[in-house]
Amino acid sequence: MKIAMFLDQSFPPDSRVENEAFSLIGTGHEVHLFSLERDSNRPKREIWNGIEVHRFEISDLTYRLSALAYTVPFYHQSILNSIIVFIKAVNPDVLHIHDMLIAKAVFKANASFNIKTVLDLHENRPEIMQFYPHLKRFPGKHLIKPLVWKKWQKRLMNMADDVILVTHEAREVAVNEDGIEPSKITVVPNSIEAKIYYQYKLKPQIQDRFKDHFNIVYVGDTGLRRGTDTAIQALALLGAKIPDAQLILVGKSTEDSQLKELADTLGVKERVVFEGWQDVSLFPSYIAAANVCISPLHRNKHHDTTFANKIFQYMAGAKPLLVSDCPPQARVVNQANCGLIFQAENAKDMAEKLLQLYDEKENATSLGGNGKSALDRQFDWSITSKGLIELYSNIL
Repeated sequence: MKIAMFLDQSFPPDSRVENEAFSLIGTGHEVHLFSLERDSNRPKREIWNGIEVHRFEISDLTYRLSALAYTVPFYHQSILNSIIVFIKAVNPDVLHIHDMLIAKAVFKANASFNIKTVLDLHENRPEIMQFYPHLKRFPGKHLIKPLVWKKWQKRLMNMADDVILVTHEAREVAVNEDGIEPSKITVVPNSIEAKIYYQYKLKPQIQDRFKDHFNIVYVGDTGLRRGTDTAIQALALLGAKIPDAQLILVGKSTEDSQLKELADTLGVKERVVFEGWQDVSLFPSYIAAANVCISPLHRNKHHDTTFANKIFQYMAGAKPLLVSDCPPQARVVNQANCGLIFQAENAKDMAEKLLQLYDEKENATSLGGNGKSALDRQFDWSITSKGLIELYSNIL
């Protein structure tokens, strides 16, 4: 079967798109990917690891106005013709739409073709938008309307023949709050393919840099909503109880200056290491240097219905996890018995759990081993992708 995928950004990289495409290609399907590209130096078309990538140029203006995609029609109108050209060229059996930003234009284009559609929502975009920094200041807070996006998300799910969501919690919200028919929803967790993770060679120099400390490691976007502020507060509360403790933040965000100011104010400036953004191939080396890995997400409707796939990277590295009580990640940690859970935004509780892992080193090692075993047995992409494979088998 010929599948046309749609992505609102350049490709590669996008790990979820890659994983899904590779799985479908591996079961005999042909995947063509529509990608919006701002770099004119990349080839307009190429086969990338079996995926037939079709790149369509997008202007800087269109890119910047994407945040207004469901406020004014300019964004969708500007990419509509490219989508029609792509569909005519590929002549697919199924349209697989990644996330809602591009979805309205794809559905409008499909009115002329009437091809079966799969809407793949990587996250609850309307909910998470409320925490974007540019929506908290002028002019974004007046122009970008999350409630309008929320109405459109529900409408798009109803328009699609099938819907893919990342967690069972997201499915419950779609069914109970949005009235989406349960039978049209497939849950495909945002896990990792461990064999790819294991292929990355460890960098001894990274481990050597941190070998004399109790290392609390976080990888990914460091925005405040991810709970990085709570981690710094918890580190400060530990004081002399773990004198060699340090927090290593492997990532960046526009809010890093606030985190640095917080660390300075709390007197832990020298114990918080800002590594900046690093290539994913280096994540295993940082995780290998960790004594505990954290995902301290704040509670909100987005985090309560999605996974941070960093928890699976931590599990692949056989490290004990410390996560906040957002239901999806707490469920995984409980099922795998691979770490401890603290109350989100409660720095005191987080500090106490860090101290517990520090004091109970044998148990911490055991929890890390449990995580690796559970990933290989239950949470690896080769297992969690079965719902995707079954969906397309049913379509076929």
